[in-house]
Amino acid sequence: MSKETTDNQEKPVVPPKKADFQGQQLDIFRSFLCNGEEEREQLSNTFDLWDSVPRYAISRQQMDKIRKTKGFLDLHQIEFHYRGTALKAIIQAARIWDEKTNTSKDYYPSANEELIEDALRKIAAEQRNAFFDKQDYRSGVVFSLHMLREELKKRGHSRSYQQIVLGLNILASSIIEIRSMDGKNGEGFTKSGYFSGLAAVSKNKLTEDPQAKWIVQFHPLVTQAIDTLTYRQFNYAQMMGHQTQLARWLHKQLSLKFTFASLTNSFEMRYSTIKRDSALLSNYTRERKAIETLDAAWNELTTSGVLMKVEKSEIRGNRNKLEDVVYTINASFDFITKMKAANKRQSVTISPLAPVDNSASNVKRR
Repeated sequence: MSKETTDNQEKPVVPPKKADFQGQQLDIFRSFLCNGEEEREQLSNTFDLWDSVPRYAISRQQMDKIRKTKGFLDLHQIEFHYRGTALKAIIQAARIWDEKTNTSKDYYPSANEELIEDALRKIAAEQRNAFFDKQDYRSGVVFSLHMLREELKKRGHSRSYQQIVLGLNILASSIIEIRSMDGKNGEGFTKSGYFSGLAAVSKNKLTEDPQAKWIVQFHPLVTQAIDTLTYRQFNYAQMMGHQTQLARWLHKQLSLKFTFASLTNSFEMRYSTIKRDSALLSNYTRERKAIETLDAAWNELTTSGVLMKVEKSEIRGNRNKLEDVVYTINASFDFITKMKAANKRQSVTISPLAPVDNSASNVKRR
C-alpha cells in the first residue's frame, strides 16, 4: 500500500533543492476549486489513509496517569479499520530531554501535536512553502516558528514558541508502525516518525528565534498521497474552529467519506465504529458517558454549520441492553457545496498527466 519504511535511525535532513518547490504534483496540491482568495484561505487538504489512522488519541492527562503508574510510556497499540481493512497502529512515545530540569520525559503525540500538523499542512498548501522530491520520495514544508504560531493563533489555538518547539520534537521523535491484520502474522507495511525529518537553522537558541527556518519532512503516507493525488480539499478553517478533538476528527472523516452529500442523501455512522476508529472514546469507564460525549460532538458540528441535522437511533438487545447507536447524518447546504467542489477538483486532477489550471482558485461554481 505504500513504500515501506523500516529504518528509523536518525539521518540528517537534506535541505530541499529549488526544483523541489516546483512541479505538477505541487501545483495540483496547492490549487483549490473555490470562489476567490477569501474562500481559498479557508481550504486545505486531508489525506485518506493517513487521516484515518487514530494517531492522536491519548490526552496529556492520560499520559500523566500512565507515567505515575509505570514511570514511562510503553508501546501503545490501537486496532482500527480503514475502508473495511483491519489495521493496527503501534505508537512508540517520544523521549524528550528538558534542559531546565535535566530530566527526560515521554510523550505520545496528542491533540496539541495534531493541531500543529494540520497548521503545517495548511502552510504547505500556500505558495512556495511545500516541497516534493520525487527522486528521494519525500515531501514537506519550510516555515518559521512565527509563521506557524500566527497560523495557530488565527485558527483559535494560540501556543507559545516553547509549546510549538516541544510539539515539533514530539512529532519528529515519535514512531508509528501500521500493520495489516489480515492473518499474515500482522506484518507491518509502514514504520516511520510522524515527521520523517526535522531540522532548523538559527543564529540563536531555537526557542528564542521566531524567524528561524525550519524544515519538516512529512510522514511517507503523506508523500505517497501527494504523489498519487489521494487527498481531498476540505474546509480546514471550519474544522480548526471546532472546540473538541472528536468534532475535528468527525469533520475530517465526513470530508473523506460523505463525498455523495446532497439534500436528499444521508450518511450513517455507528457509535461502535467511531469508538473503534477514532480511539477517542476508549478511555471512558461508562458507555453512557462516551455516548454523551459523541452526542455533544455531533451537536457542535450542527451548531457550526457543517451538518443540518443528526438523528439518533439506539439498538438494544436482551433485557433492553444498549448495544449500539446509529447516527443518521444530513449535511448542511454549505458542506454539500464544499463536497461538490472537492469532487470536481478531484475529477479534474485524478490523472497525474492532467493539465493544471492555476486559476482554479478563481473558478465560479454554479
